[in-house]
Amino acid sequence: MRQSLRLSALVSAVTLAVSVVAGCGDSDSSGGGKGLEETTVKVASLPLVDGAALYVAQKAKLFEAEGLDVKVIPVQQSIQALPALAKGGVDVIAGANYVSFLQANEKGALKLSILAEGAQLTSNMMNVLVMPDSKIKSPKDLEGKKIAVNILNNIQTVTLNAILKANNVDPTKVEYVQVPFPQMATALQKKQVDAIHTVEPFLSDTEKKLGARVAVDGGSEPVTGLPISGYVTTQEFAKKKPKTAAAFQRAIIKAQKLASQDRKRVEEVLPGYAKIDAQVASVITLPDFPTSLSVTRMQRIGDLMQQEGLLKQQPDMKAILFQPTS
Repeated sequence: MRQSLRLSALVSAVTLAVSVVAGCGDSDSSGGGKGLEETTVKVASLPLVDGAALYVAQKAKLFEAEGLDVKVIPVQQSIQALPALAKGGVDVIAGANYVSFLQANEKGALKLSILAEGAQLTSNMMNVLVMPDSKIKSPKDLEGKKIAVNILNNIQTVTLNAILKANNVDPTKVEYVQVPFPQMATALQKKQVDAIHTVEPFLSDTEKKLGARVAVDGGSEPVTGLPISGYVTTQEFAKKKPKTAAAFQRAIIKAQKLASQDRKRVEEVLPGYAKIDAQVASVITLPDFPTSLSVTRMQRIGDLMQQEGLLKQQPDMKAILFQPTS
């Protein structure tokens, strides 16, 4: 309870201190901001490529075109903002990993509503890296080794375990260690772990600074194209403020289309929120940015979670995916 209160207080404080307001822009949207139940939307966001569309939407002034004032609250892990989301301290979490939130939904911690899909896994956008002199060169070599992941029993372990099994490697012989993404490079360099399972933009930055090399492509089969993160809210928010939710969804989907069609749009925003230089931004591997909500696509992550024992049953994706009523 004390932790939840601290997190909620932290999110509230950061909202006041570092919120970013979307600018003015065109009004080609059908919504236009008229009749919105709420014009201010507080969005907790991670410094990952997954949530790039949030910043693309700001730069292209898509939120203002919908009549929305979007305030961004930076967080290092999406689960940090989960208590605030459940209590209404934030309205949306951008780049939220599906594993944590589908679990929270099943356990009753919140009733989940996914406004938009954020990212699908692509080859080499979430890799296992090792130092250049490491003897680890294949999935089999990971047995008996310590691997850093951002959150235990989550999207990284779920996907990597699937890859290990596909390569006849026993995942129970791998030791996962929780290390936040920004601290992984240091942990690897200091040999606190044998390998790190990291994601863009940290992946390319670590390769550049440490000369780290790829030991395992974390986006390889059987998880290529897997939905990994999205823009999530609560069913309470979606039901009480359906027009606001729909306006946010329209802006994000438009931004997803811009990001999927022109990587320059992503490169332009990454240095600002992800704190990486423009050179790294120009070479990172991007995820796929879905431009629609798909029950079939989302069921893949539910199935994989069930196989890993992280869900008891397949979630009702039709009920979880937000569909505007008008």
